[in-house]
Amino acid sequence: MAEVTSRARNPSAEPLRIVADAPAAARSHRWLRVIGFSTGGVLLLGIFYTLYFAKTIFVPFVLAFLLNLLLSPVVRKLARLGIPEALGAAAVLLLMLAAVGTGVFQLSGPATDWFERAPYTFARFELRLREFKAPMEEIQQATKKLEQLANGGQEAGAEDPETVVVQGPSIAETFVVSTYSIVAAIVITIVLLYFLLASGDLFLRKLVQVLPRLHDKKRAIEIARQCEKDISAYLLTITCVNAGLGVVVGAAMWAIGMPNPVLWGVLAGVLNYMPYLGPTVMIGVLTLVSMATFYDWGDILAPPAIFLLLTSLEGNLITPSILGRRLTLNPVVIFGAILVWGFLWGIPGVLIAVPLLAALKILCDNIPPLYAVGQFLGRREQDPPPAQEAGAS
Repeated sequence: MAEVTSRARNPSAEPLRIVADAPAAARSHRWLRVIGFSTGGVLLLGIFYTLYFAKTIFVPFVLAFLLNLLLSPVVRKLARLGIPEALGAAAVLLLMLAAVGTGVFQLSGPATDWFERAPYTFARFELRLREFKAPMEEIQQATKKLEQLANGGQEAGAEDPETVVVQGPSIAETFVVSTYSIVAAIVITIVLLYFLLASGDLFLRKLVQVLPRLHDKKRAIEIARQCEKDISAYLLTITCVNAGLGVVVGAAMWAIGMPNPVLWGVLAGVLNYMPYLGPTVMIGVLTLVSMATFYDWGDILAPPAIFLLLTSLEGNLITPSILGRRLTLNPVVIFGAILVWGFLWGIPGVLIAVPLLAALKILCDNIPPLYAVGQFLGRREQDPPPAQEAGAS
């Protein structure tokens, strides 16, 4: 930018600026913005592709990270009692595996019974659907006759070329591959979880050593402790609420005569980790089972209606009152997170989408520069953190 001044003749005169190259600077700035957006888009696509194709690696890491946040306070309390972190981590991990193994063993009986009765149940369900299928079959027959008349009396598709079907892997091969992947992911998660629990505050100490100033060290410790405390409290609270919902649903299903009430209680508790989507799936499952079990429409509609009432009370009254306004998430963001993580990682991604979203919101709420992101993820407007208020004043 050229500059011409007349200070030599008149010292009080302002400098005269010639901005003939301003359009060129504006175009350059515009191109830089376009390049920045393009680079960000390519980076985002690269992250999505990496998460999708490397899900066998990332899923165990994320599961171990969430379980570490849930169990690390217990290991820390054991360390305060004089138990080494390695021994405490092993004890907590063995206790968790024993609890999960006991639950799976207790559910194996009802699940086996359900699978054995599945053909008979679906046959009864098909009989129940005949009254709805009869009008549709009549419409299909009428449509087929109209097509025959339109084709001059010939059946539609009589001269269609034969289709070639490429045979894929057999069911046995698919089952073996899936079982191997699941077992490998479980083993990796358990091993990684043990090392995370046994390491304790190793990563936090490394972070403190890297930071140069004492103020930054103290701030990093405060943020890490607060995030860990809030995320652990959230995960523990949600787990207890889902377990309580499962117990109540199982008791209600047993009271109205539904078969395998324990199985439906556990399924309700697990699916409740997916807000909106999980209860919808559970209502569909209960409707199908009740249609194959009962004959009267009042008995058929009772299980899904009772579950809808219980999950509505839990989602709109109990959980918000326990978690408070601060940890209430935006429903649109929840639905989007479930879709994205379900597409990337399948069923594990759907189950951990909301806990990951809650952990991200807690992290953003405790870091002032990311406070706007936390506001976007939340359902209601909340007050800024103390650091934000201090900075604003």
